[in-house]
Amino acid sequence: MKNLNRRTFVKKSTVASAGIMLSAPFIKNSMASANDTVNVAVIGIRGRGRAHYNALAKIPNVKIVAICDIDQNLLPKAVNDIEKLTGSKPATETEYKKILENEDIDAVCIATPNHWHALQTIWACQAGKDVYVEKPVSHTVEEGRKMVEAARKYNRVVQTGTQSRSHPAILSAQDFMKKDGLGKIYMAKGLCFKPRGSIGRVKDSEIPKGVNWDAFLGPAPYRPFNQNRFHYKWHWFWDTGNGDFGNQGIHQADIARWALEKNTHPVRIQSTGNYFIWDSDQETPNIQQVEFEYEDGSILQFEVRGLGTNSEAGVKIGNLIYGSKGWLDLGNEDTGGGQVHYSDVNIKPSGYSSYTEEDGHKFTVDDPATADSVQNHFVNFIESVKSRKWQDLNADILEGHLSTSLCHLGNIACRLKKTLHFNPETEKFVNDPEADAYLTKIYRAPYILPETV
Repeated sequence: MKNLNRRTFVKKSTVASAGIMLSAPFIKNSMASANDTVNVAVIGIRGRGRAHYNALAKIPNVKIVAICDIDQNLLPKAVNDIEKLTGSKPATETEYKKILENEDIDAVCIATPNHWHALQTIWACQAGKDVYVEKPVSHTVEEGRKMVEAARKYNRVVQTGTQSRSHPAILSAQDFMKKDGLGKIYMAKGLCFKPRGSIGRVKDSEIPKGVNWDAFLGPAPYRPFNQNRFHYKWHWFWDTGNGDFGNQGIHQADIARWALEKNTHPVRIQSTGNYFIWDSDQETPNIQQVEFEYEDGSILQFEVRGLGTNSEAGVKIGNLIYGSKGWLDLGNEDTGGGQVHYSDVNIKPSGYSSYTEEDGHKFTVDDPATADSVQNHFVNFIESVKSRKWQDLNADILEGHLSTSLCHLGNIACRLKKTLHFNPETEKFVNDPEADAYLTKIYRAPYILPETV
């Protein structure tokens, strides 16, 4: 896409040991025609990465030119998949720096573990690439702010992977609320009732052939290889993940904040939670309750139930929104299929319902024909890449930072077992250095978060 972004790379500085280019490119932003080809690389090619390349393959004038993963064992299948989808084989890399050094790549789609999201996004912005980064966008509050700074400084298009913002039913519900359908909204609740089994206890073992374990850990503390800390299960360890609040729950936290129309952080956070029933290596809670209070007194609640449980108003993964005129439930499509049941209607998970105290069930919106939110989200990203208007993104990186911060703040309150008071302007806790220490982390060299992006 050379006619879309003419890049001149000024090679001034690098992170010496990591070999990552951090110099700022000169980027000429121009309006692109619909026929311009956007060259994309997918970083991380397991579950979410497969969803990325499957969605990208359906978009006209998008070429998946490269894939990258620290596990070489995953590359052959992904290459085969992409060739079947597009008729073209992507190049393969195991080192992210080589993706950034490739001037033909316009954008990267990041589906790596949470602890890598910030560095890979910042480095991509510095290398003149646009970014689609999975949720949660960061591993700490400080990282999220740095990502916003990098996106703005280098004028990059950075989309957050909260695809519910591109779901027709959710958009319709938000429009309904903005038009005073619920009256004054005073509380929004996110639900993540997603039972998880035990990961058990696993001994450290040899690093599998073809796996670059050091690169997988990246900025995290070095630990011997352990299957429980590798594919997907990394979610349940503080070094690399954020528990189910930051895994599934970020989607519902984002919708709740959106419904409350809060473009800032809360000022008070309370949380209780723990890891119950199972005997395993897991560190993050499987039962957690969080309450956030904003400056105007409005409330955002969140609950994780990782064990067998009843639903709430028929919803297990979704949202409940409360206003002066009634309440609304939003089911989520990520429920493994089936129906969400109510007393007098059946509603598919992609829809929503509105209720009032006086009239009961009012209506349902459900449009499965256009309900592929993942596809819609990538189309929105690519269109914004072409237009160079990050303002047109459905989930700009600032939105991702604000919603992801809810997960971080809630987890900090849960870990410290106390009520926390937060200053949205400084993004620091009020007179609480113990809590402030959790807003960042210690990075393992050479994978250091830059002080100035």
